[in-house]
Amino acid sequence: MPRATIDLGDPAGLAAVGGEWKFARGYVPGESNEGLVTQAEGSPARLVAYDDSAWEVCHDLAARISHGFTFAWYRLNVTLPETVEGHPTRGVRVQFETCIDDYGEIWLDGECNRDRGAIQGFNVPQRVLLNGDVTPGDRHTIALLAANGPLAAPGGTIFVRYATLAFEWTGA
Repeated sequence: MPRATIDLGDPAGLAAVGGEWKFARGYVPGESNEGLVTQAEGSPARLVAYDDSAWEVCHDLAARISHGFTFAWYRLNVTLPETVEGHPTRGVRVQFETCIDDYGEIWLDGECNRDRGAIQGFNVPQRVLLNGDVTPGDRHTIALLAANGPLAAPGGTIFVRYATLAFEWTGA
């Protein structure tokens, strides 16, 4: 199957989708104790309408941060382009692919595919369908939750090893 990718960790890739990564520490950024409270019903940072305008711009997804028990969010709004590597994108399938260290969740337009969107393990690559029938100009919100693990005795740091959009021409 023919495919072309956009590297969302590269300035040229971000320019192709009109995007800019935003970053904030915490399960619920800006809240006391990083939003870690008992019986929490989820972090609003996963939702499309969440206001991340005060978050810092993340210029290096692979920058290692925060030793110990920690969470962080990475968010990006993308606009799907008309072409990728000279190929038209109308009607093609696009997958979001990433690798988060240690544990991660992929939230696309406020939803997490429970079978494919949770990254369970150290540096496990993951891919999730972003759009099965692209119309150029479609907008999507990508939100990634990263957590250091194992949770009971975390070591090392958290980071996003890579993030790409893979456009796939199925021939159908």
